[in-house]
Amino acid sequence: MKAYWYDNLPGDQREDHDSGRPVDPEYLSKLGVVYSRHPDVPSVDALAEKRSYKNRDEITVSPEKMGAVYEEKVKMFFNEHLHEDEEIRWIRDGEGFFDVRSEGDDWVRIRLVKHDLIILPAGIYHRFTTDSKNYIKAVRLFKEEPKWTPLNRAPETDQNPFRKEYLERRASHSIEAN
Repeated sequence: MKAYWYDNLPGDQREDHDSGRPVDPEYLSKLGVVYSRHPDVPSVDALAEKRSYKNRDEITVSPEKMGAVYEEKVKMFFNEHLHEDEEIRWIRDGEGFFDVRSEGDDWVRIRLVKHDLIILPAGIYHRFTTDSKNYIKAVRLFKEEPKWTPLNRAPETDQNPFRKEYLERRASHSIEAN
């Protein structure tokens, strides 16, 4: 995992967009983002049991696997949104980026590679994209039945109870950007 401030320069979303300004993992933690490495399925199983994740599936995001809808799907995943559940991804193969909003509403880019696991809290604005290799395979974990409802950012989404709860939890931590 490598985290840094997104450079906001024009260009394909799958480029690194590395500003050269790293973000400390402790800062991600204060945003509610949980990161860990898991070299094998048993270690993911242990985390799933500890956090009460009951279901999982596997997704491969690539032109080969998705065919003609690949570009459309990658653009859709890159729309800023939130979920009313945690978003949990364990990277089985390939690489990609999760971008999360900081407390100042800037983007923090998080590069994930094989064996990385990330948990985004319910209510955090984020987006996802593959890297320039256009390939990632990930396990998605869920507490209940798989629920994949993105709520795109809009004034009414800012009033969502899960968004408000997230902001309250985040405010309880004193966050200092690096």
